[in-house]
Amino acid sequence: MIDWIIQLAEYFIHLDTYLGTLISTYGVWVYAILFFIIFLETGFVVTPFLPGDSLLFAAGAFAALGSLNVAYLFILLALAAILGDNVNYWIGRFIGPKVFRSKKSKLFNIEHLHKTQKFYAKYGVKAIIIARFMPIIRTFSPFIAGIGKMKYSKFLGFDIFGGLLWTSLFIFGGYYFGNIPFVKANFEWVILGIIIISILPGVIEYYRNRKITSKQL
Repeated sequence: MIDWIIQLAEYFIHLDTYLGTLISTYGVWVYAILFFIIFLETGFVVTPFLPGDSLLFAAGAFAALGSLNVAYLFILLALAAILGDNVNYWIGRFIGPKVFRSKKSKLFNIEHLHKTQKFYAKYGVKAIIIARFMPIIRTFSPFIAGIGKMKYSKFLGFDIFGGLLWTSLFIFGGYYFGNIPFVKANFEWVILGIIIISILPGVIEYYRNRKITSKQL
């Protein structure tokens, strides 16, 4: 298990190397691979560990080098993100309540359901957009929206906007800034920084909740 975690962490940090290998090995098929990864990362609650923000940024940087077409990347990966969220929404709507009936489940813990419902209660439908920029939470967000039977037309509108905003910021961020000499020379650290910044809101929220819980005890 530890070896698997170390390998996954190495993949994230050296994403530029692995993505470069994928491009040279599979050529045009790399678009399908990237589409599939983003679709899985957003579409299923059991795959929140897949790269999202960092992968989009790295792909944008390779597009600036001419290895990929930035327009194709944006269209395909935005579509993958939106389709993934919609699949996740309908999974949550039809089978979500059954999944959360098990009190012994660690992944589908009922407490996670309550916390995400509070997140929606605090931010309303804006939570769909906010969660898009928070790894793991963005994977659970459409699932919980489906469980809560959020009106689909309302979910779809905010989800499309959030998906376009998320993919454009990271893809074009990589496209315009990924090959700046300083960024290129420290690409591994930049990717690591993106990952840390992405998970930081979730970590802060976790410790804030722990602090509140400890005071209540």
